[in-house]
Amino acid sequence: MSPSDNDVAISDSTPQDDAAEPVYRDFVVSDAAAGQRIDLFLTSACDGYSRSQIRQAVQEDGAEVDGRTVRPSFRIKAGQSIRFRLPEAFSDEVIPENIPLDLLYEDDGFVVVNKPPGMVVHPARGNWQGTLTSALAHRFQSLSDVGGPTRPGIVHRLDRDTSGVIVVAKTNAVHMALAQQWHDREVEKEYFAITVGRLDRDRDVVDAPIGRHPYQRDKMAIRENHPTTKPASTFYEVIERIGRYSLVRVRPKTGRTHQIRVHLAHLGCPILCDRLYAGHAVATESWLRGQGSIDGSRQVLDRQALHARRLTLCHPQSGESMTFEAPLPDDIERTIQVIRQRDHR
Repeated sequence: MSPSDNDVAISDSTPQDDAAEPVYRDFVVSDAAAGQRIDLFLTSACDGYSRSQIRQAVQEDGAEVDGRTVRPSFRIKAGQSIRFRLPEAFSDEVIPENIPLDLLYEDDGFVVVNKPPGMVVHPARGNWQGTLTSALAHRFQSLSDVGGPTRPGIVHRLDRDTSGVIVVAKTNAVHMALAQQWHDREVEKEYFAITVGRLDRDRDVVDAPIGRHPYQRDKMAIRENHPTTKPASTFYEVIERIGRYSLVRVRPKTGRTHQIRVHLAHLGCPILCDRLYAGHAVATESWLRGQGSIDGSRQVLDRQALHARRLTLCHPQSGESMTFEAPLPDDIERTIQVIRQRDHR
């Protein structure tokens, strides 16, 4: 049943002096609306938004029930109070932009891109332009639409500041076949990371469940017995230890949000320049060399030192096993050089 004026009490909280501020809508659930999933309820209650927009907003901690953040599948009860942050208005149409792409592979079914750091994969709150999907829309005539209008061709994703290999489907059939490989954990992913801290073991597997951070909405955390918690497993191997840093090969067995970043931080060795989990977002020459603070010398790195280096999958059409590799980007190479100079001083 769709909410109506008789189903809920509704009020808007819209700042009058700053249009950029988020807009909230408040509801009180009636008997008639009880039992619905909150994403379906809000889709019916909030005109002008698609279900995918509403679901994404809820997934990003945009909905609270009686003061508690909930997930899209949460089922509401009569008498509960809902506070919902309305999604930022945007068009479902991806606007093509002439942004250069580094293609590692292309055929009739899919392409493989070496994504640069700083590029958001698909449009989201605060990031409507300069995305990978905008670049893809300009470069290719047709991409799969399985993921919806704002994610043409996107089979999987990388964090904005993670560089490296990402796969994009041209057709729906190939998209679904590739997505099944991800679902069945048949895709082998290898990342390169620089950690702050020397990992004690040469190699190990981290098995620790990951869920939403209890206080910071943009972070994940090692968390047991919570509605957002999912099992997570990461294999790592130390390539080299240089002073207080470790160069690490990482193979995630699952694909949770921020998984590698959370697991390495859990070991006491967060990824260098990881704003969320390492407590710093930039590294200068003097700081990397142990000669001073982060301020005061040439900046070397301004994003997390994490790179999706290699990916192996089964070609959806030929059945051939294929491996794609993206070389280490210049900023990470420079960082390694500075660290080595420090170690040899």
